[in-house]
Amino acid sequence: MAIKIDYKKCCWKDGKCSSCSCGGACVGCVEACPVQAITREKLVKIDLKKCISCGACVEACKHKALKLV
Repeated sequence: MAIKIDYKKCCWKDGKCSSCSCGGACVGCVEACPVQAITREKLVKIDLKKCISCGACVEACKHKALKLV
C-alpha cells in the first residue's frame, strides 16, 4: 500500500497553509509520520522509499487529503 495525496483537499499550497480552519499553523501529517517520510515544500511531498504505509498521516490529516491506496 502507498499514501496518495489529494492536493485539492490539502491545505498546504505554495509553501504555506491556506486554511482558516487550522489557523495558519498546519500541524498534522508531517508531525504524525514516525519515519519522517513527509515534508512540506511548495506542496506536501511523501518520500515513498521511507514511507512504511502505517496510516498515521491519514489519521492526522484534518482535511482528509491523504489516503492509503
